[in-house]
Amino acid sequence: MSPFSCFGISIEGVSLDDVLAQHPRWIVTANPEILLAAKRDPAYAAALQKADLRVADGIGLVLIARLFGHTLHRVTGVDLAEAIIRDAAAQEEKIALIGGGEGTAEHALTALTQRHPNLHGIALHGGNITNDGVGDTANDEAMHRLILEAPDVILVAFGHPKQERWIANNLPNLPSVKTIIGIGGAIDYWAGNLPRAPRWMQSLGLEWLFRLFHEPTRWKRIWHAVVVFPLMTFLRKDAHS
Repeated sequence: MSPFSCFGISIEGVSLDDVLAQHPRWIVTANPEILLAAKRDPAYAAALQKADLRVADGIGLVLIARLFGHTLHRVTGVDLAEAIIRDAAAQEEKIALIGGGEGTAEHALTALTQRHPNLHGIALHGGNITNDGVGDTANDEAMHRLILEAPDVILVAFGHPKQERWIANNLPNLPSVKTIIGIGGAIDYWAGNLPRAPRWMQSLGLEWLFRLFHEPTRWKRIWHAVVVFPLMTFLRKDAHS
């Protein structure tokens, strides 16, 4: 399957089963918000291109690609992360959760270990991260802990563009890592801070509507994903290929 290029970012668009079979080291779950941010920020775009695989997370991206003759499988970040966690538990690999609000990573890890008793992991707040992916002293301490603990899998929840820039900056210093992925708000679902949309809304690509209802302050981000992104891909001939 040839990749779909959007704003210069290659989206491979493979299925969840294909991702798990390929075992890529760094996976980006690309969605309209991430692609719009990459369009505005060349350094962020360059970081995304360093990943080993970029999957399509977001029904808008899948539909736009289809209109231009490309078939992308939709793989949500939550579903992919949960599959990676399930495999890590089965293989008794160690995971690390880093990011989220104060205490969120710890609550998420507790919930995940209740679902997967064989799961081994650590939870780190990770401190404060700039949009360039640079951390403060607390993040330096978290990095030191990651190096000592040597996890097989790291799930990074700083939100974009911070998490992808952080991964690009720090992955070379984490030789133990077999899989790393930015998970954004997924950590809040696991921690019980936010409900996830019903399965029927997920299947119809309406998770954004459910999230808008529960987090109305996100309206601007959703507007960009649902309205601005399709308009820009249609109006600019160089936006896709």
